[in-house]
Amino acid sequence: MNKSVLVTGSSRGIGKAIALRLARDGYDIVLHCRSQRAEADAVAQEIAGLGRSARVLQFDISDRAQAEQILLADVEAHGCYYGVVCNAGVARDNAFPAMSGEDWDIVLQTNLDGFFNVLNPLTMPLVRRRKPGRIVTLASVSGLIGNRGQVNYSAAKAGIIGATKALAVELASRDITVNCVAPGLIATDMISDVPMEEALKMIPAKRVGKPEEVAAVVSFLMGEDAAYVTRQVISVNGGLA
Repeated sequence: MNKSVLVTGSSRGIGKAIALRLARDGYDIVLHCRSQRAEADAVAQEIAGLGRSARVLQFDISDRAQAEQILLADVEAHGCYYGVVCNAGVARDNAFPAMSGEDWDIVLQTNLDGFFNVLNPLTMPLVRRRKPGRIVTLASVSGLIGNRGQVNYSAAKAGIIGATKALAVELASRDITVNCVAPGLIATDMISDVPMEEALKMIPAKRVGKPEEVAAVVSFLMGEDAAYVTRQVISVNGGLA
């Protein structure tokens, strides 16, 4: 196959599950981390054990200049990717009256500006491949329905959904699909402070999801069977929304 996929925020959690699933699907993986380099290197070793190649890019997706420099240098050295999975993100939860400007800025700059900072420098290289390509973004149930204490996160993820749909229209004629996966409550470090008993009452499936269940949807969207699927948001939330 010799197709490579960039997965941002892939040192742990959902991003790690996506990277491992895509490696099992036969893709070479370009991992990304901001600060968890040892963890990302360990994921690369796991991927090597699956018989696929992996390398790690380390940069802050909220830093536009740094992201562009590192991504374009990687494309120049190795060729453009077949697919990009925009998974990296952060949350800084608080009731809106108590939310600091810093918490607002960090969440919007990382989650929403990160969409631009990663995909803008890669769009034309993807187009110039003149081959089918895939872009998958990760939003959240918060971006669909809004969540208490997550005005910043909900705004950023709703913005990602809108941006994904618009980019899908621009790239559809180029045979590049652009879709969004919106997870609900998934068993990662991000939900460690969630009051689980109360949260489960809101989920019809009465359980949290697994990172591997999100990865399975990304796997489908990355594959040939999803060639006519674009501009869509697929929820993985146990019926929460």
